[in-house]
Amino acid sequence: MSEPDIVTTLDADACWQLLHDHELGRLAFHLAGEVHITPINYAVDGRTLLFRTAEGNKLLGVVMHSDVAFEIDGMDDTEAWSVVLRGRARLLEGDEEHRAERVPLRPWTSTAKYNVVEIAPTEVTGRRFGLHKPWEHIQQ
Repeated sequence: MSEPDIVTTLDADACWQLLHDHELGRLAFHLAGEVHITPINYAVDGRTLLFRTAEGNKLLGVVMHSDVAFEIDGMDDTEAWSVVLRGRARLLEGDEEHRAERVPLRPWTSTAKYNVVEIAPTEVTGRRFGLHKPWEHIQQ
């Protein structure tokens, strides 16, 4: 694999397609002067992300500090990829929270999650990496 093939920058459409095709990622948010990261299931709604959450640290964090980051990634035998979204989170209220009913967004656990949060991106970036993994080709 030549050097230019090792890392490829994904355009916005490719990033959104990957976001649309998956439903589990990691949310980074601020709370009490610290950065927290937690897995969430999500759905794409237009060019925003929606997720449900119960009362707790995640909801408190995004209400107090709307600046968040979100990441998904994946890999197979030949390549890996990553999409990072930076943006602003806000709790949807009233008629807006019904947007979650139009997308495939359902809690994965039995915990009641009545709060719907939108992440509106300010930046979406992605990269695809060719994997070499020379240790897998060593004869034993």
